[in-house]
Amino acid sequence: MQRTDGSDGAVPPDDGRAGIPGDSEGSGARTRYPRFRLGASRSGDSRTEDPAPPRASARFPDTAPTVGREVPRGGGVPQTPPHRPGAPAETPNETTARLRPIPADPAEDATPEPAAGTPLPAPRPAPATPDPALSWSTPDAPAFPNGARPRISFGVPEGYDGPARPRPLGGRPRPQALAAAVCLVLGVGLLTGAVTGSWLAGDSGDDGARSAYAEAGELWHSVPVDQLFPPTVQGKGAGPGGADRTWTRVAVAPDGDCAGAFDRLLAKVLDPVGCSRLLRATYTDATQSYVTTVGLLFTKADAAAMTSLAGRFEKEGLGRRTDLMPLPYAAKDTVAEGFGPPQRASWTVSVLTDAPVVVYAVSGWADDRTVDEPEPAEEAIESGATSAPAQAGLGHEAQGLADRVERALRKNVGAPTEHPS
Repeated sequence: MQRTDGSDGAVPPDDGRAGIPGDSEGSGARTRYPRFRLGASRSGDSRTEDPAPPRASARFPDTAPTVGREVPRGGGVPQTPPHRPGAPAETPNETTARLRPIPADPAEDATPEPAAGTPLPAPRPAPATPDPALSWSTPDAPAFPNGARPRISFGVPEGYDGPARPRPLGGRPRPQALAAAVCLVLGVGLLTGAVTGSWLAGDSGDDGARSAYAEAGELWHSVPVDQLFPPTVQGKGAGPGGADRTWTRVAVAPDGDCAGAFDRLLAKVLDPVGCSRLLRATYTDATQSYVTTVGLLFTKADAAAMTSLAGRFEKEGLGRRTDLMPLPYAAKDTVAEGFGPPQRASWTVSVLTDAPVVVYAVSGWADDRTVDEPEPAEEAIESGATSAPAQAGLGHEAQGLADRVERALRKNVGAPTEHPS
């Protein structure tokens, strides 16, 4: 068989059976391209030959590939295209175009090389350097007047006040600072002047307290008796279980000294504070079942002596001793006519420290009933007390009336008064 490319050389006949698996007549070698293998089809005893195999040139190229090379028209040897400037040239043994690095400057890479004999373009001018006169760090910078560089300042940022008006940050406006300084100086001056004047005059901050204390000691002759001992006294919640009470005045004792007004032992206890004036009045309840005498003892003592006496009553429990009960005032022709020492059932004694006054009250039955075991009001008003005075509410009578008279006394301190006729 002759080669299709015109070359000489015989090719041994090939019946297509060589290399076919399972064919006992073949040589047993596998064909490189099994899909194109050729075999004989058998049909009974007859055998049909397959088509001849393709030409050798259809299976393997007989010439080197021309990828990346230009083939001139009319045939001839392929020419290698011109390579990019800066890229490595192809070697003769390369048969395919390979990737080559791209120059760093694409613009310069895109510029074609000039042909031989073409004049070269003018070189690009070098980039202009900064003007030394505009630089702060160049040693060739021009000298400034007086050898000093110009001073640059930046504007102060603005803020906004309450009404959204712009103002500079970093401090309060000068007028406000000046006004604050003036107020501070004036305040310090006024305070210093007040302290100096008080020191020169010998005054102290206790003058107000002393004047109120002294004024309370003069109420016995500057306040009408109806203000100290009202004709009717309302006691909201002053009775047992928070019941209301109403007391009506039945008699007022003439004011005088303390001679014979107290038992000997109680008079001895009150002697350190002295006796300036004693005021007394007797009341009865709405049912006229009970009678109560309330008294105001105006002393001659100062605040320190009154404080000492109050502390003694508290520490020694003098207000709970039955031998220190105050005496009642029994007015003739009243429901309290038979109210004597044996009829005393409950009592209370209160020593004030903000006024030179001792307030006391003593209660009993209006039917001249005697009491064998009197009980102080502090104990008789306690919940669960079972004594006769406690069950009758006589402790509430004495404590409630004494509290209301004390309140009336405090109301009159500093209030306008009138002298009795």
